[in-house]
Amino acid sequence: MDEELTMSVDDRALGELIEESQDLQSDAMRRACSTIPDLEDVREESRREEVDPDEVARFNESRRGLLKDLGLGAGGFARRGALAGGLGAALAALIVSPASAAKKKKLDVQILQTASSLEILAIATYDAALGLPFIKDGNEVVVTFAETTMMQHDEHRKAFQAQTKALDGKKQKQPNPKYAPVVEEAKPGLQTPLDVVNLAATIEQVATETYLADLSMFSNKKSKSIMASVMGVESQHLATLRAVRALLEGGGADLIAIPTDVAALPAAAGSVAFPDPFQGTSMASPPEEGAVK
Repeated sequence: MDEELTMSVDDRALGELIEESQDLQSDAMRRACSTIPDLEDVREESRREEVDPDEVARFNESRRGLLKDLGLGAGGFARRGALAGGLGAALAALIVSPASAAKKKKLDVQILQTASSLEILAIATYDAALGLPFIKDGNEVVVTFAETTMMQHDEHRKAFQAQTKALDGKKQKQPNPKYAPVVEEAKPGLQTPLDVVNLAATIEQVATETYLADLSMFSNKKSKSIMASVMGVESQHLATLRAVRALLEGGGADLIAIPTDVAALPAAAGSVAFPDPFQGTSMASPPEEGAVK
């Protein structure tokens, strides 16, 4: 990593970033609350609708094409910087199975249940990180960032569960069944801030890409609107974590490095946060992955 990536801590700037994140979060949650009555209006007709196998088939076809971008399995994750080593291999193995038509479950409800499971997992991941000595006893603003992000994930969970209920589905109250074991396996190896950032960034990427893929499958426009709003918040989380990771990998002694003078930022500071012109969906979870059985 180039030396130009090593910058000094600016607590005030991070505080401003947290405030901006909260503004984006508030907009998303207002939209979520406003759609509940509309979702309740379509509950009866939704109850009678079956999953459209063609919709799931389209998702599978798109998924197979996007998986080619992975780099052919576990090694692709390591090269792309998501997670290196055994954890990256485990994640690669988890996402290759295609979606299939779920019995007696509406696709919209499945999507919301899986989204809820990812939010529950994110909450647990940040909660575990905040319990680590080198995080909780470290920079106070970093702790605030983690606490704020965890709170936002909890609000997302509540919004997705409310939508699920409005569509006459059963709330998902458990963490994602595929990724939860991977996170549990990773916890003993969390020895440095970089370890924590790697894990958190991967969870945020899974959520971001899942919600992006979901947008093309929702039949309910209100739910689609909420998902798009939440995806924006997740994307911000991911971009921040990517930037922090680059700084840590670049040898920066401090965790946070966000100068207020935008003109003074090195070009790499922006490119690492948004490495691709368009967000991919190769790590997206299929709708039935976190559906209530």
